[in-house]
Amino acid sequence: MEPIFSVVAPIFNEIGNLPELYRRVKETLDALGEPWELVLVDDGSTDGSTDAIRELAAQDKRVRPVIFARNFGHQLAVTAGLDYSRGQAVTIIDSDLQDPPEVVADLIAKWREGYEVVYAVRSEREGETWFKLFTASLFYRLIYRITDVNIPMDTGDFRLLDRKVVNVMNQMRERHRFLRGMSVWVGFKQTGVEYRRAARFSGETKYPLKKMLKFATDAITSFSHFPLQLAMYLGFISAGLSILAIPVVAIVRISGGHELTGQATTLIAVLFLGGVQLICTGILGEYVGRLYDQAKGRPLYIVRDAPGDDGE
Repeated sequence: MEPIFSVVAPIFNEIGNLPELYRRVKETLDALGEPWELVLVDDGSTDGSTDAIRELAAQDKRVRPVIFARNFGHQLAVTAGLDYSRGQAVTIIDSDLQDPPEVVADLIAKWREGYEVVYAVRSEREGETWFKLFTASLFYRLIYRITDVNIPMDTGDFRLLDRKVVNVMNQMRERHRFLRGMSVWVGFKQTGVEYRRAARFSGETKYPLKKMLKFATDAITSFSHFPLQLAMYLGFISAGLSILAIPVVAIVRISGGHELTGQATTLIAVLFLGGVQLICTGILGEYVGRLYDQAKGRPLYIVRDAPGDDGE
């Protein structure tokens, strides 16, 4: 029997969270009385998570393991989960249990009311440092202001997608993915459900500052031309300053002043303009690099084992 509900969870070195994740998802979905599946995407784990996923799949056929050939990243792991999901309502959830599986029932209740995208809104965040809270708040508000889609603030990837939405998103094969933006861009009838985000159940975060910065860059460049516009503004500002400086220098020289003599002024002007040019070149390079990655046409991910490989 085809499942009505799918839960997609990307896994990267979450051996301590897997048993509890499975238990809580099973309790929540069993209570709904409809067929379901749990798609666990192993994103190149090295801590034994791969074997644990296979063991869960052997014990419960509703667990569908998708095993990557190497680590491809969180967003591509979720993409693979959407590709392999079969349910009419598909929920994306993190495997660290900061997103409580019990909230899935609330998302499904909204789906049954006719909503096709139901995103979970974080009303509280437990167990996180002030720096993480500040940068997360800044990120969501920046994205909200500069992107071309109205991404709800304080939302992550934890959301339910109707099968129609999943089918559309599965056709969008860009390499640098920002799934929460993509799910808003496609449209359909959307609403939010507030929840209290818990502290990580076990292990350490898989999103250090370096990955957070890359994620933010992907989000901005995927849905906004603002960096390119910013480069243009910097060019106008530097050109304007140069134009304003010409009469100032001329007046000072004519009046016999010695404040602007020597090489210091020239060096400062050259360094300023050179810095602006390098910034603009770097911004252009980010967009050109993404075009190059897309043009190569490589697969988004490589699967070692997945449902269907053995005739399932």
